[in-house]
Amino acid sequence: MATKLPTFFVGPGCRGLNCRQSHSRLPLPSPRLLTISCRMRQRNLSGQNSKQVIPVTICSRHKRQRPKNVSPEHSPANIETQKNDDESNEIQVSSTDSIFDSDKESTSRTDTSINIKKIGTTDFSNSCLLEEKSLMENADGGEQLSNVQLEDLIGMIRNTQTNILLLSQARVRALNDLDKILGEKKVLRGEISILQMRLAEIDAWIKVATQEKIHVDVLDGQLEILKKEFFERGGVEGSVNGIHINGNKMLNEKILEFHDNSFSSLNEELSSLRMENTSLKNDIWQLKAELSKVKETDERVLALEKERSSLLASLKELESRLSVSQGDVSKISTIESECKDLWEKMGLLQALLDKATKQADQAISVLQENHDIRRKVDRLEETLGEVDAYRSSSENLRQYNELMQQKIGILEKRLQRSDQEIHSHAQLYQESVKEFQDILTSLTEESKKRAMDEPVDNMPWEFWSRLLLTVDGWLLEKKISSHDAKILREMAWKRHARIHDAYLTCKDKNEHETVATFLRLTTSPTRPGFHIIHIAAEMAPVAKVGGLGDVVTGLSKALQKKGHLVEIVLPKYDCLKYDCIGDLRALDVVVESYFDGQLFKNKVWVGTVEGLPVYFIEPHHPNKFFWRGQYYGESDDFKRFSFFSRAALELILQAGKKPDIIHCHDWQTAFVAPLYWDLYIHKGLNSAQICFTCHNFEYQGAAPASDLASCGLDVHQLNKPDRMQDNLARDRVNPVKGAIVFSNIVTTVSPTYAQEVCTAEGGRGLQTTLNSHSKKFVGILNGIDTDVWNPATDGFLKAQYNVDDLQGKLENKIAIRKQLGLLSDNAKQPLVSCITRLVPQKGVNLIRHAIHRTLELGGQFILLGSSPVSQIQREFESMANHFQSHPHIRLILKYDEALSHSIYAASDMFIIPSIFEPCGLTQMIAMRYGSVPITRQTGGLNDSVFDVDDDMVPVRFRNGFTFLTPDEQGVNSALDRAFNYYANNGESWQQLVQKDMTIDFSWDSSASQYEELYEKSVARARVVHRT
Repeated sequence: MATKLPTFFVGPGCRGLNCRQSHSRLPLPSPRLLTISCRMRQRNLSGQNSKQVIPVTICSRHKRQRPKNVSPEHSPANIETQKNDDESNEIQVSSTDSIFDSDKESTSRTDTSINIKKIGTTDFSNSCLLEEKSLMENADGGEQLSNVQLEDLIGMIRNTQTNILLLSQARVRALNDLDKILGEKKVLRGEISILQMRLAEIDAWIKVATQEKIHVDVLDGQLEILKKEFFERGGVEGSVNGIHINGNKMLNEKILEFHDNSFSSLNEELSSLRMENTSLKNDIWQLKAELSKVKETDERVLALEKERSSLLASLKELESRLSVSQGDVSKISTIESECKDLWEKMGLLQALLDKATKQADQAISVLQENHDIRRKVDRLEETLGEVDAYRSSSENLRQYNELMQQKIGILEKRLQRSDQEIHSHAQLYQESVKEFQDILTSLTEESKKRAMDEPVDNMPWEFWSRLLLTVDGWLLEKKISSHDAKILREMAWKRHARIHDAYLTCKDKNEHETVATFLRLTTSPTRPGFHIIHIAAEMAPVAKVGGLGDVVTGLSKALQKKGHLVEIVLPKYDCLKYDCIGDLRALDVVVESYFDGQLFKNKVWVGTVEGLPVYFIEPHHPNKFFWRGQYYGESDDFKRFSFFSRAALELILQAGKKPDIIHCHDWQTAFVAPLYWDLYIHKGLNSAQICFTCHNFEYQGAAPASDLASCGLDVHQLNKPDRMQDNLARDRVNPVKGAIVFSNIVTTVSPTYAQEVCTAEGGRGLQTTLNSHSKKFVGILNGIDTDVWNPATDGFLKAQYNVDDLQGKLENKIAIRKQLGLLSDNAKQPLVSCITRLVPQKGVNLIRHAIHRTLELGGQFILLGSSPVSQIQREFESMANHFQSHPHIRLILKYDEALSHSIYAASDMFIIPSIFEPCGLTQMIAMRYGSVPITRQTGGLNDSVFDVDDDMVPVRFRNGFTFLTPDEQGVNSALDRAFNYYANNGESWQQLVQKDMTIDFSWDSSASQYEELYEKSVARARVVHRT
C-alpha cells in the first residue's frame, strides 16, 4: 500500500559568516525550489492500479550579499571544496556505472512513476560560485565561530536524514515486489508443466489410434490373401462355384462395409486428435516463448539487485559522512564540505530517480507481458473447465442459474417496492401531519364560538381515534372505572363538543389532572351507532399482502364516516410500516392469554392508521410468532394465528369493551368464531355478533386436528362433520369451515363469487357447508379508495384530468410511451394494458395470447406484474427479452406503484382474463381512470363489468367488453369487438370512457350493505335476549 511521504527541505549549499553584522547567522540555502513529485502505484493482479501522489519538496533560501574582493587562494573553503569535488567525482563515476548497467536490464514489480523538476546545471554551479565568494568574504573578517546559530544546520541535517529514510523505504518496497514476481513465476511454471502433462496424454492417445490403424491394415492384407485363395480354386463344379462366388460377394461386401466404416471412424478420430494436438503444441510454443521472456526478466532482476547493492553502499557512505558531520559541527569548513557532498549526492539521487522512472516504465511492460501470459493460461483452463463442467453437470448449472435469477428478481422487486412505499408513505405522513396541525389550529380558534352541546363535525378522525385509545388506555391501566369509560366512549362516538374542549384544555396538563377533568364530564349522550371491532391479519398500508388489507381499511373508514365506532386489532409484526402509524405507544398493561397449557403475556400497543384506532398485540412467546420478517408463509402459521385470535378476544374482555359486532377475516382469524361461542361468552364477553368474511376460498388453513388444542378449544367436540372437521380429511380441522358454522354473518367479496363457491367447481370442498348455511351467507362487492385512486389529484401522473377534461389522459399516454420506449407516431393507436400477479388463477396463457392478438390487431400492449411461480416467471422473462426492443410491446416483470398509476391513466383498454376472480379491484381502478375493461364473466368481474353489446343489460350499465369461455377464441372475440368499436365509433368510445369514470366504486355502497347486515343481526340478537 502506497504511503504518503512528508515534505522535507534541504539546503543546496552554505555561505560564510558576515563578521561585520551584529547578529551572525548560519549559511542560508540557495533561493531555488526543487520539487520532487513521486507517484507510487501498487500493482494489483486484477489489473487495477491505485495511485497516490507523494510530494517531496526541497527548498532553499539564499540571501544574497554584496561580494567583497577577497583572494580565493587564502580561503579555507576552496581547499575543502576541491577535496569534496574529488570525492564527489568518484561517487558519481561509480553511481553512473551502476545506473548504466541497470538501464540495460531493469525490472521492478513496483509500478512507480517519479516525476522530477530538475534544477539547471548552470544555475546550480552559479549558485555554488556565489556561495564560495560569499564564504571567502565572510572568512576574511576573521570572526569567531562561537556566534554561529547551529540550530539551523542541525535542522537541515535532520531533513537530509528523513530524505534518506524515505529512499530506504522505497527500496524495501521494491524488494517486496521483486519477491512477488518470483512467486508468480513459480506459479506460471507449475501451470506450464500441467499443460505439458496433458499434451503427453494426448500423444499417448494418438499412438493408440495409430496402432489401431496398423491393425486394420493387417486385416486388409489378410482379406486380400483370402480373396486370392478363393479365385485359385477353379476345379470345383459350376453350381458350387456359383454358390461360392455368391457367398464370396456377400462376404466381400460385408467385409468392405465393415472396413470402410471402421476405417472412416478411425480416420475422423485420428484427424480430430491431430488437430487438437497441433493446437496444444502451438499453445505450448507460445508459453515457452513467454517463459523465455520471464527468464530474461530474472536476469533483469539480478541487475536490479546489483544496482541496489551499489545504492546501499552509497547510502552507507552518506550515513558515515553524516555521523562525521554531526560530531564536527563546530568546524565550519567541515560543515561546508559535507553540505557540498550532500548536494552532489542529491544530484546523484536525482539522476537515480530518473533512472528509476525509466526502470518503472520497463517494469510496466514486463508486467503487461506477464498479465498476457496469465490471461492466456486462464482462458485455456476456463475452456477445459467449461467443457468438463458442461459434460458432467449442465443440468445442475441450469437449475442453479434459474434459482439465482429468481432470488435476484425477488430481491430487486422487494427493494424497489420498499423504496417506493417508504417514499410515498413518508410524503403522506408529512402531508397528514401538516393537515392535522392546520385543522387543530383552526378548530382551537373556533371552539369558543360553538355551542357546548353541538357535535363537532369538522375534526379529523385521527383526533377521535386518539381520544378513544386514551380512554381505553386509562381503563386497562385501572385509572378509571368501566362505567366512566363507557360514558366517555359514547361521548367520543357522538363527537361531543364538551369532550373535545376538555381534551384541548388538558393538552398541557399532567395525566392526573387530565383524568380528573374527563371524569367531570357526566353527561351521557345517546348512542350514535354500532361498536365494531375488526380482528384481521392485514390492514393497508401498515401490513398489506393482498386485497384483504385494502378491504379492512376501506370498509372501516366508510363505517366510521357513517357514525359507527370502528376499531381494529392486528398482530404487531416486526415488518410493519411504522411510518404509517400515528401516535404509536405501548400501554402500561400486560394481557395474559392461554396457549399450550399455560398463560403467556402480551404487550399491547395503540396507534392510529388512516384515522382509525388500532390495537397491536405483541406476544411474549418463546417462538416469537410475529418476529419472522414476513406476514405469512411460516410452517407454524396455524399456531401463530390461533394464538393471536385468542389474545385479541382476551384484550377485548380485559378492556371491558362491549362491541356489537366482531368482524373477522379469512382463515387467519376464523378461530375467533368458535373461541367466542365456546369460551368467551361464558366469561362475560357476550354482547357481540360474529361476522366472518372469506376473501378467497382457495386458502382455508386446514391442519391436523391436534393443533387446535393449543388455543384451548376442545378437539373432540369440534372435530365433527357438522363443526370444524375438514370435508376432505377426517383427521384435519378447517378454520374457514368453523367460522362458517359458528358465525352469525358469513360474507364473501362479490355476489357472483358467492354463487360460484356453492358449486363443486368453486367451493374447494366447502360447497356442502355453505349450502347448509346459505341463509346467513351473502356476497358483497368490494370497493376502492376513491381518494387514493383519483385521476384529478393523482400525484404520480404526468397530467391530472377528470371526466370533463380528458386532454390529460392523452398526455399521460404520450408520456408512458416515451418512458417505455414505445412508438408514439400515431396518437390514436389503441394501448392495451394488464396489471396483475402472474398466477394460474389470472389466466396467464390467455394473457400471453392477448399480447400477440393485440399486436395482430395493430395495437400496443403493456404488462406490469410478476409471478411467485418460477416456471411462469421464466416464461414471461423469455417473452420480455423477445420483445425487449419491440416498438409496440413492453413487459415489466415487477411491481411498481408509481408506474401502475401511469399505466391506468394512459391505457385505452384494460384486459383481465381471469379463470376465477373473487372480486378484483383492477377493473374498478381502470374505469376510474377512463380505461375500458375487457374481462371474463366470473366472480366480481361479472358483477362490475357489463358488455356493451349485451341487450339484456340496460344501456346505462354497459361499461366494457366481456367473454365467457376461458380460451383463445373468447379473448379474440372480446378484443376484436373492442378494437372495432375504438376505431369506428370515436364519439361513442368517448362517451363510454366518460360513463366508466362516473361509476361509483367507492366503499359507501358496500358499507351500507354491511351496515344493514349488522343491524339485522343485532336486532335478532336483542329479540332473542328479551325472550
